[in-house]
Amino acid sequence: MNARQIFSWSVILCAIGFLPTHLTGQDRVDYAIVIHGGAGSAKIDPEVATARIRSLTTYLELGVEMLKADKQSLQVVEAVIRQLEDDPLFNAGHGAVYNSQGGHELDASIMDGRDLSCGAVAGVTRVKNPISLARHVMTDTRHVLLAADGADQFARQLGLERVKQSYFHTEHARQRWEKVRAAELEKEKEKETVGVSEELPSYLGTVGCVVLDREGSIAAGTSTGGLTNKKYGRVGDSPIISAGTYADNRTCGVSGTGIGEHFIRHAVAYDVSARMMYRKDSLQDAARAVIHETLKPGYGGIIALDRVGNISMEFNTAGMSRAAADSNGRFEVHVGK
Repeated sequence: MNARQIFSWSVILCAIGFLPTHLTGQDRVDYAIVIHGGAGSAKIDPEVATARIRSLTTYLELGVEMLKADKQSLQVVEAVIRQLEDDPLFNAGHGAVYNSQGGHELDASIMDGRDLSCGAVAGVTRVKNPISLARHVMTDTRHVLLAADGADQFARQLGLERVKQSYFHTEHARQRWEKVRAAELEKEKEKETVGVSEELPSYLGTVGCVVLDREGSIAAGTSTGGLTNKKYGRVGDSPIISAGTYADNRTCGVSGTGIGEHFIRHAVAYDVSARMMYRKDSLQDAARAVIHETLKPGYGGIIALDRVGNISMEFNTAGMSRAAADSNGRFEVHVGK
């Protein structure tokens, strides 16, 4: 069948409802990958910015090499996020922010677009790589989400690597926590009430990865230490399927970064997919609408890709660390705006 015949059949199938019109007329790539290292401030120390670019480039290259070797999207998502969790430059795993009690509670989720299988963990305190524990929740239990002590106990049963809380500490995260904590204590003394819309965090952290593999399967994953000085026991959007993570081979995969409470309220990750499924929006239109119309300015961003390999990296914060590549030669890394 030549190109003209393929085009003719596409038009016919669209007309009778068998193909979504928003995906036709586009060249499908063999594979694609997109990564984020958190939304937030564009004012990043030059040395930190250079280091983040170097890290994101390395992890993007890892993902591309795995995809070239025909690895499945789930494998790539887990492998890339594990690297981000091990990197102290990002708010996940080693480098996670501090909660109000001076400790670390980690969240993660992963989803398979083939059948909507998913797994997540919330409030874990000893697991070195929460994204791997989330994948085991998906594959080795009948549940979707395990939290706190139950999740840590499951990790022990699996023999996953566990670490002391001190492993997650970094001086940079500690200094940020002390600054935020001091500011909030001062506000309490002055009996001021400052809403989220009036004063937003300058760094929202979180890491994520979305992948389309050679088989046409999409997977998405997200991992985070949460918000600096968050209340003990707080859970954001990262371990909530449909809020911070979503993947469906029929539409797209999404990973979010931002103020999780608002991603949960608006089911942000799922909303992108739903707009594509029911409104027939393109990936770009859906992503822009959710980030710039549903969410208020400064609330966060997403990375996403659809089933033909289109990539979106949309945010309404001052900046977002992000990287993307595909089989057609695209390879880009950005930090800040």
